[in-house]
Amino acid sequence: MHNTPLSNDDAALSTLRVSVDAGVAWVELHRPEVLNSFNDTMLREIAGLWARLRLDDEVRAVVVTGAGDRAFCTGYDRSGLDAADGDGTGETADDESSALLKAASPFLRADVGDFLGPKSCGLWKPVVAAVNGIACGGAFYLLGEADIIIAADTATFFDPHTTFGMPAVFEPLHLLRRMPLGEVLRLTLLGSAERMSARRALEIGLVSEVVPGDQLRAAAGAIAGSIAALPPLAVQATLRAIWIGSEMAPGQALGVAHALVAAGTDPAALAAGQETFRSGDRPRWRLR
Repeated sequence: MHNTPLSNDDAALSTLRVSVDAGVAWVELHRPEVLNSFNDTMLREIAGLWARLRLDDEVRAVVVTGAGDRAFCTGYDRSGLDAADGDGTGETADDESSALLKAASPFLRADVGDFLGPKSCGLWKPVVAAVNGIACGGAFYLLGEADIIIAADTATFFDPHTTFGMPAVFEPLHLLRRMPLGEVLRLTLLGSAERMSARRALEIGLVSEVVPGDQLRAAAGAIAGSIAALPPLAVQATLRAIWIGSEMAPGQALGVAHALVAAGTDPAALAAGQETFRSGDRPRWRLR
């Protein structure tokens, strides 16, 4: 079943630009005037988008990037924090996402990652993050739940929380999945005093490829397009298995492996794969 197509003329979206091409959903964070920082509107829109992509069978992979070439995302929009309403978002207290983020009890309060993270929103389709400039602070919610990260050679990474007197907690916890402990500590504790280059991010495994900026979209498209061409059930089961393996003890993860194999095996796709093997008609590969 194919649900409502997504397109750039979707009037419901004011902070995102979305299109679908050959099974790949292209998601652009579109607030370039504030370096693609997110406000309550973007949080609400992106959470809704992940929910829609989850149910859209045409979409088999996702690319997320930022508008322009200056920034991927610079975290929460602090530009209006001194405004009279106290948050500068322009949202009303009646907005559900705003209310959840500002709940008085810490046991009831939501975190922005509950809206930003594709995995946190139940989207178990491969997400490729194409980092086209600055990625800092809350950007690590997105990067922490992306499956493959590539970067333009001009991309930089840092976490300014401590510089502004705030503890960095959720962001470094996400980064610990992808970076060595010492690198997470250095990036987080130095705040705005130091930025990590795309080259260094490649060296430590935060990103898997660095390309010139004018080749970033093509590189992300090649990765996502290759994934989108594969049997979706097999891809989604594989994705689940790898994330489960990153979160559970090895014995626990292996304990659910048979269930994932059973759930992710489509007899028709398996037969087509066997025919591809017999015919020798394999896809052309590239060396990385």
